[in-house]
Amino acid sequence: MNFKDIASVSGKPGLYKVLKPTRSGVILESLDEKKAKLVAGMSMRVSILSDISIYTMTEEGAEPLESVMKKIESEYKGDTGVEASSSDSELRAFLKSVLPDFDEERVYTSDIKKLNAWYQIIRKFAPEVFEESTEEKKEA
Repeated sequence: MNFKDIASVSGKPGLYKVLKPTRSGVILESLDEKKAKLVAGMSMRVSILSDISIYTMTEEGAEPLESVMKKIESEYKGDTGVEASSSDSELRAFLKSVLPDFDEERVYTSDIKKLNAWYQIIRKFAPEVFEESTEEKKEA
């Protein structure tokens, strides 16, 4: 599994594994103990994680979520030290340690909370996402 196989559904908590497309949308499976299936129709906003970026102050203007998650994994190895109940300054300090040039005006505290929650979900239910990345680097 990789970041192209994981999706977020607007209005629904957590992350989903993309199983297969259908005529009217896509079949998803929740990344948790329940493994609940969901058919996301055309009216639902489904975002694939490989298509999501975080705003930065660099020339590119954004950093892909995949590279940010890999930086978090290499630096924190699962223990980010922040919770959903952490203060705004703690959350911003956490993101600044991973992505020093993030755009503080366009990246909201809720985005950082979601980033941390998604990281914890992936770390728990799809750790191979991070393992594959290290194997790919060795091959290259």
